[in-house]
Amino acid sequence: MAGCGAPMTGSQPAASVVIVGAGFGGLAAAKALARTRAPVAITLIDRQNYHLFQPLLYQVATAGLSPGDIAWPVRGVFRNQPAVLVQLAEVTGVDTAQRAVLLGDRRVPYDYLILATGARHNYYGHPEWEPHAPGLKSVEDATAIRRRILLAFERAEMAEDAAERQRLLTFVVIGGGPTGVELAGAISELARKVLAADFRRINTRTTRVILVEAGPRLLPAFAPALADYAARALGRLGVEVQIGRRITACEAGGVRIDGELQPAATTLWAAGVQAGPLASWLGVPADSQGRVTVGPDLSVPGLPEVFVVGDAARIADAALGFVPGIAPAAKQAGRHVAAVIAARSAGQRGPGPFRYHHQGNLATIGRHSAVIDLGRLRLRGYLAWWLWGGAHVFFLIGVRNRIMVIVQWLWSYLMFQRGARLITGQQERES
Repeated sequence: MAGCGAPMTGSQPAASVVIVGAGFGGLAAAKALARTRAPVAITLIDRQNYHLFQPLLYQVATAGLSPGDIAWPVRGVFRNQPAVLVQLAEVTGVDTAQRAVLLGDRRVPYDYLILATGARHNYYGHPEWEPHAPGLKSVEDATAIRRRILLAFERAEMAEDAAERQRLLTFVVIGGGPTGVELAGAISELARKVLAADFRRINTRTTRVILVEAGPRLLPAFAPALADYAARALGRLGVEVQIGRRITACEAGGVRIDGELQPAATTLWAAGVQAGPLASWLGVPADSQGRVTVGPDLSVPGLPEVFVVGDAARIADAALGFVPGIAPAAKQAGRHVAAVIAARSAGQRGPGPFRYHHQGNLATIGRHSAVIDLGRLRLRGYLAWWLWGGAHVFFLIGVRNRIMVIVQWLWSYLMFQRGARLITGQQERES
């Protein structure tokens, strides 16, 4: 199949490399392959025309940033890379026998396939909870959550009944990982600092933000001392942290925590992720989170020309058990697969098995507080907050995005204001 519609490199036809997904893993693989001199032609397929910096999605959801501040058009990324063909399309399956990616009625042949499809929310067997407790994985998720949060305050301003007003001013965040911690802290700051002077009939400082975690502590990937600090920092922000408690139902009027109803107008899900239909596309087993187990070179056992990276891959690691589903891991995996394919295409020796280099965990807890766990070096508080911000700005794509985020953060820091407080989209009935 090599050379089917592909350009020639000298006398050797270029191998066709198809990458599905323009997230961290897919983008890293495409960039790395484009920089090599290997005889490859790259097709990058995604159902969105932009790359999204997911670690800052919670700031879009809480009106701190606009979607355009953390996204960048994929075609713009590769405008100077003629070897990369970008296609906006929805992948519906993979024909592994004929080596083709299915786009509805269309087929895109490949010699090598990299699947970097990411993950969605995992409701652990309760998909009926999703309408009442949306998660945060896309721009659409973030803007819908922003709408729910801001509408809750608007409806509370108009509410005549005291109990209903309090329900509208109650927010429940489910899941004590970095996303849940950051969401809870940002909502509490929004209510107590940003919106306090905007309303006349309600006191937004009375807003309740409840963070529920079923495990024994917050931030399980961090050192216990940092997790304890995060809990205390959230408490100073007014967040009610409930540890060791389970959600038993998500309903229109609120949530049930260990069977007890907690009235709340807004419930947000940050408790887990689930890979997409990747395993069924390939006809291979999946683990409980839908991830595909890959070999040392990140290829799928029995399908040496198919690789999986990012949240959809189950990658064994000697130190951690399994490689975590975070952006640095996806980028490292994408670059490794690119090196494997480049070596094979050029008839050279490969880079050996994948070795994950853990670069640490970061989480912010509102204004002036963050935790950073780099293994031997652990930071918390004000310095960690500045380093957290610097790291996130550094990894954004595009100078414009970096400048816009810095300006927005500086304005918010000095003036206690957020410029993205727009209620857009369909104002659906409260769920």
